[in-house]
Amino acid sequence: MGYFKILAAIPGFFLSSLFVMLLWGVIAPMMGWQGIDYPMAMLMNITLWIAVAPLAAAAGRASRIWHRRSS
Repeated sequence: MGYFKILAAIPGFFLSSLFVMLLWGVIAPMMGWQGIDYPMAMLMNITLWIAVAPLAAAAGRASRIWHRRSS
């Protein structure tokens, strides 16, 4: 992963945090939960990214290895 790919992911992080906050504000009252603010949405988002990133990287590596073997 190059330096510029990391830089390109930064705006996506802030935008997805905004979406988490907005969607949480719609869903939470229906379940009786309180809303969250933007910093909490950022924390939830980075937690999800840290959990999902290794899984996505492993799936990408497995896919590349499988494609090399089948060629």
